[in-house]
Amino acid sequence: MASPFIEIPVGDRLVKVTNPDKILFPEHGYTKRQLVEYYLAVGEGILRATRDRPTTLERWPGGVFEGAKLATRMDYARGQAGMGAGKSDAFYQKRIPKGAPAWVETARIEFPSGRSADEVKPTEVATIAWAANLGTLTFHPWPVRGDDVDHPDELRIDLDPQPGTGFRDAVRVALGPARDLLDELGCTPFVKTSGKGGVHIYVRIERRWTFTEVRRAALAFGREIERRAPAEVTTRWWKEERGEQVFVDFNQNARDRTIASAYSVRPAPHAPVSAPLTWDELPDAAPEDFTIATMPDRFAKVGDLHAAIDDAAFSLEPLLEMADRDERDHGLGDAPYPPNYPKMPGEPKRVQPSKDTDLQP
Repeated sequence: MASPFIEIPVGDRLVKVTNPDKILFPEHGYTKRQLVEYYLAVGEGILRATRDRPTTLERWPGGVFEGAKLATRMDYARGQAGMGAGKSDAFYQKRIPKGAPAWVETARIEFPSGRSADEVKPTEVATIAWAANLGTLTFHPWPVRGDDVDHPDELRIDLDPQPGTGFRDAVRVALGPARDLLDELGCTPFVKTSGKGGVHIYVRIERRWTFTEVRRAALAFGREIERRAPAEVTTRWWKEERGEQVFVDFNQNARDRTIASAYSVRPAPHAPVSAPLTWDELPDAAPEDFTIATMPDRFAKVGDLHAAIDDAAFSLEPLLEMADRDERDHGLGDAPYPPNYPKMPGEPKRVQPSKDTDLQP
């Protein structure tokens, strides 16, 4: 028997939702139809966050159930190398799925390995709804636009609390040294919850620099706020060196590294979402308050708090000059890239300190 489905009008499109009553979040009984309806309710916001950007789809077709496994990016890399990634209940879709409607647009991107792919490029809310029907919970847009996929237009500051710290610690760093430095740089930053325990800050930048340069700027930013708050902030790449601090994940600005977009749903039992906030809201915000059940009403009342994000683009030159000073005055060169990247020029050894035989007595 054919699977039941409904059709939902989205703009000029008619989007099919198969198995609309399929439960994706068992703890609260949220269904696939509710997921699609959530994305339609915040359509203007999620489209602004992903429009014209090559976007990786994080798909959970079986739902978020206890014990469900998400294939990691390393699993994906192993699969690409023919090593097999093992069975997973969720995965990252980096290439446009077979059978996609002709109106779903794509952008050609190149991975660090040198391989290329045609990735989904949302241009209308119907694309978001279509992807949600595939079980896409989280949208991971690249920081580039489809007409120039080699020059980012977005600096992404990912404040990631480490074990022993939490969201409140990330908020303190965001409101303190991070915002202070951004104010000094003359930038207009936009803040949101990660949907988990962290804080994301976005700054629109001029499309003049490569991924390598944008990553270098992010590292310089992290090192500067680490100097200002050394007991709270770390840029140490190796987890064993971070301690109970907030990690500034500069590598999120490397090619093919992405973070959850604004309004994306995260794979946790209560269906949290990555919520744009005003800076005044941040001190009292609680990530668990923003879910697919609560965000539609909030969006209807306050609209998209990132609506002005495209109004101005800023220069990276001050941060790149800071990176030059770090190297010249402090002997601080590059930092390690993620393990699936080719060795990069000027990169230090990609070996965690506890396993580096050159450091052993």
